[in-house]
Amino acid sequence: MENKNNKIQRIINFLSNYLQGKEKPLRLALIAFFSRGHLLIEDLPGLGKTTLAIGIAKSLGLTFGRIQCTSDLLPTDITGLSIYNKTTGEFEFHPGPVFNNIVLCDEINRATPKTQSALLEAMGEKQVTIEGKTYKLPRLFSIIATQNPVEQFGTFPLPESQLDRFMMKISIGYPSNEAEREILKIGSKREELYFIEPIMTKEDAEEIQLHIEKEVYVSDKVLDYIMAIINKTRRNGYITAGLSTRGALTLMTTAKTNAYFHGRNFVIPEDIKELVEFTIPHRVLFKDEYESLDKKEIIKSLIEEIPTPA
Repeated sequence: MENKNNKIQRIINFLSNYLQGKEKPLRLALIAFFSRGHLLIEDLPGLGKTTLAIGIAKSLGLTFGRIQCTSDLLPTDITGLSIYNKTTGEFEFHPGPVFNNIVLCDEINRATPKTQSALLEAMGEKQVTIEGKTYKLPRLFSIIATQNPVEQFGTFPLPESQLDRFMMKISIGYPSNEAEREILKIGSKREELYFIEPIMTKEDAEEIQLHIEKEVYVSDKVLDYIMAIINKTRRNGYITAGLSTRGALTLMTTAKTNAYFHGRNFVIPEDIKELVEFTIPHRVLFKDEYESLDKKEIIKSLIEEIPTPA
């Protein structure tokens, strides 16, 4: 698997040419994908969220679909619908953009709650049910959703049940002065991404996912450490509702992928600690008096109170 691990680093290095200084968000996005999860990116418009999604899809040789969320978007605009064919006299199903491998839901919190809910079955079960019939989504399937900060005009906060389905929540942030100067100098290169040669095939990506799932080892000590984190989120003075079982599985799955990215076939506590600020804060409920505080810092401070196994 060493060769495929090198390909992952090649993807990060290559896409860094289009997202200067954003190697960490790229790496986190790939961790979410290879963990068979979905990614939520919360940031201001114009910082490269769309470029990141297109770049990952094209470099992995995957199909790409985009949903531009607006207040008048309908659930069938996401899932697809059946249209009557006069020639055959039958209804034919026309799949929506959700049937691609990588689906960008741009500004997801501008869609109404009813439309947002159309994604729940797709994210949880990798299938959609339309007019009583169930359609399976591709085996390689991941949603990359972007959202503007909730205080912006015309947005609808995502419900907790949907937030919990996102494996990680990250931000991209402003580029460095040097990187932004380079962007101003050469202009946007996003259009080039549609024509790049894939660095990895679908088969490679599936093989890596399977290897991480089956071959990366989690010891009993590490499992106990994960359980301690889970219990810490459920029993402390900051949080009213801690990690769900889905959230607990996320800690383990992303840690295994992180270990693989580091070239190991076993998980160590640092694989978990590196990701807690991206895997936990969005899926727990904080008490009202702590809503204004930095939730990532609260989570990191809670984790530091847990003894790290040797």
